[in-house]
Amino acid sequence: MNASVKLSCRRLWKTYGPREAVEATRSGAGSGDAAAVMERVASLYGLSACAGISFDVVRGEIFIIMGLSGSGKSTALRCLSRLVEPTAGEILIDGEDFTAKSPRELIDFRRHKMGMVFQNFGLMPHLTVLENIAFPLRVRGIDPAERNERARDMMRLVELDGRENAYPRQLSGGQQQRVGIARSLAGDPDIWFLDEPFSALDPLIRRQMQNQFLHLQSALHKTIIFVTHDISEAVRLADRIAIMKGGEIVQIGTPREILDNPANAYVEEFTRDAREGLTVRGAVGAGRG
Repeated sequence: MNASVKLSCRRLWKTYGPREAVEATRSGAGSGDAAAVMERVASLYGLSACAGISFDVVRGEIFIIMGLSGSGKSTALRCLSRLVEPTAGEILIDGEDFTAKSPRELIDFRRHKMGMVFQNFGLMPHLTVLENIAFPLRVRGIDPAERNERARDMMRLVELDGRENAYPRQLSGGQQQRVGIARSLAGDPDIWFLDEPFSALDPLIRRQMQNQFLHLQSALHKTIIFVTHDISEAVRLADRIAIMKGGEIVQIGTPREILDNPANAYVEEFTRDAREGLTVRGAVGAGRG
């Protein structure tokens, strides 16, 4: 495995449906004929939300998975983090088989090496901003003084100084999302998963959060897998983009590669509105692609 690769996803499947559909997926997963497997699964009244997807994510990269509703993008992210168990395939993190980790090992990995942010901010209403951010460190059993110092460092990083004693209900949507981001970073994760983190925000606040996100990445250089349905957001933020349709990946490339050379009519239509007037990070991703 290439030393620069942080996460490798190989022939990943997630099938929902009766046991027969799941077994059909497992027996056909290695064939390389995703269409035939999906047809067989469908005949058994199952659905393959992820159909043999493969990609690598290099260290320090912002890798965006995108597609329309029902494309399988969020299921893919949940499989990669094992919030949902894959039906078949491999997930390697730092060369280790992530799918082989026991429940106890998985909990330990999530506490120490993985950060997650979702569209729903998920803040605890009875805790202050400082307590919400420090909560993952509290779960680890870290001394209160140390965890509060780390939480304050994260507050400064997301520009929430002075709001330590506020409660979530006293914050705007953008501020609440910044608390969620700070909390996910408090444990200094190796890999960071974000599922539509800004989609619930108003357009102006969303733009500000995108700016904040890029500022954070320039300082922290995290390995990031980010899900969105918004091509403008993907083009603005990504080093590379994977576009999904019907559970399959139809193209992977830098923003510039995808805009200039869409792989098929679907990608061309999907990216039509993004061809002009957008800030493209393709120059950054091109060296990695």
